[in-house]
Amino acid sequence: MGRSPPTPPRHRPMRHLLIALLAAASLLAACDEQRAARLEEGISTESDVRRQFGEPAQITERADGSKLLSYPRQPEGWTNYEAEVGADGKLTALRQLLTEANFAKVQPGMSDLAVGKLLGRHAKELRYATRPGETVRRWHVQRGQDKKVFDVTFDADGKVLSSNLGDDDRQTQTGG
Repeated sequence: MGRSPPTPPRHRPMRHLLIALLAAASLLAACDEQRAARLEEGISTESDVRRQFGEPAQITERADGSKLLSYPRQPEGWTNYEAEVGADGKLTALRQLLTEANFAKVQPGMSDLAVGKLLGRHAKELRYATRPGETVRRWHVQRGQDKKVFDVTFDADGKVLSSNLGDDDRQTQTGG
């Protein structure tokens, strides 16, 4: 007599998937901190940066021979790193862009381009029917164990109207 086929596994509810994604993103943020700790400004090279962080999402080559390597971790991560490499190939600066100090620099009237340079790639863009002509760009950030979002609202001309740091609804959702 033949055996019956194995019973297929039950599908996990979306809530379990969300929890797994949040855990993976937290690990990525922790990994980035560990990677950054292995690099030393003035000593580490561009090769060292690439060995720790991988291939950059964007490379901006400057007229003086220096480079800016971008490592955004949005939409699922909690960080956006930039590494500046001098013309001599040495790391001159490594910055996590999603900081309280950078959030404080976002002011009404600022252009969307300036905000992007300050904070790096955003995680999500939102539009609301009740606020036509406005666009909200969202960055996922982590403060200790708390997951947060930093939202910047732009007018139709791409100028900042307001900004807000709030709770990430992915962390506060209940149910399945």
